[in-house]
Amino acid sequence: MKSTFCLLLTLISIQAYSQYTDVINSNRPGVSRSAFSVGTNVAQLEIGPYIINEKRTPAAAYKASGFGIDFAARYGLLFEELELNIEGTYQNDTKTFTSNVSAEEKRSNFKAITIGAKYLVYDPYKKAGEKKPNLYSWKANHSFRWSSLIPAVSVYLGANFDAKDNPYTAPGVDGFSPKIMIATQNNFSGGWVFVMNLIKDRIGSDQSDFQYILTLTHSFSPKWVIFGETQGIQSDFYADNLFRFGGAYLWGRDLQLDTALTFNTKDTPSVFSINFGVSYRLDFHKDKEAKDKDIDNGNSAKEEGKRKSRRNKNKESDTDTDKTKKRKRDDIDFDNN
Repeated sequence: MKSTFCLLLTLISIQAYSQYTDVINSNRPGVSRSAFSVGTNVAQLEIGPYIINEKRTPAAAYKASGFGIDFAARYGLLFEELELNIEGTYQNDTKTFTSNVSAEEKRSNFKAITIGAKYLVYDPYKKAGEKKPNLYSWKANHSFRWSSLIPAVSVYLGANFDAKDNPYTAPGVDGFSPKIMIATQNNFSGGWVFVMNLIKDRIGSDQSDFQYILTLTHSFSPKWVIFGETQGIQSDFYADNLFRFGGAYLWGRDLQLDTALTFNTKDTPSVFSINFGVSYRLDFHKDKEAKDKDIDNGNSAKEEGKRKSRRNKNKESDTDTDKTKKRKRDDIDFDNN
């Protein structure tokens, strides 16, 4: 959930910030992208099957129903601010034309598949650890701060791949095309998080579109989050305003479950979708300060190996010394007899 990054902020007042969080930081259940990465050496999978129903009522009317799956794989590489990811949507449905002669068209393909990288260029929460909480006032710790209006900002650059004769794209759209995005995130007191994405997709193709996504989430307990989202899409091929509502449950530090409803308010076509999702991470993260401390204290694997070797040699030496002493005692006892 996008608010997991701020979960510790809202429940533990103010803390030092980094890209990595103690609990999973998922982009689900909405479709917007957080400004923050998963953290270095963290591999994360986010996946969500859904069912879809579309209906167009004017001329050239049709109905489409089927299922699909959203997926994303994310990995924090080299820097806390950098994340590599691959994400996409696969759908399988049946499109039934109802205008004149009834006919069916079975469709299946990737509606989108993109490989990209996201980098945090500005983090207003980086020095939050310097601000100490007020131990005598709950109100002081949870009141509105004007500084919270300054968002974290990241930039994204990716490449789409569209298969030839894809039924979900405009005619003639295939191969690679660029995708760029600016993602912002505000973490407000009380467990509120606001995320905004501004996207230019399939640049230079016959389906080049502009999208905005606005997402507001609220964590009202350490485990539960609700969200509302609006997504605007504008292109010559397709235009829409979609709305989503749902929630997520934090099953454990590395596992999140979620669900959401998607719908619009027009009939060209009308859209209704239900999805269920899961996010899971493999956490191999280690803070840079902890690594540096280990090195300073001689706690590296190499140093630990040397210490073990010295301990083994000392044990062998002590064993040889004990054997020598025992032989001497035996010789003395023999002479006395």
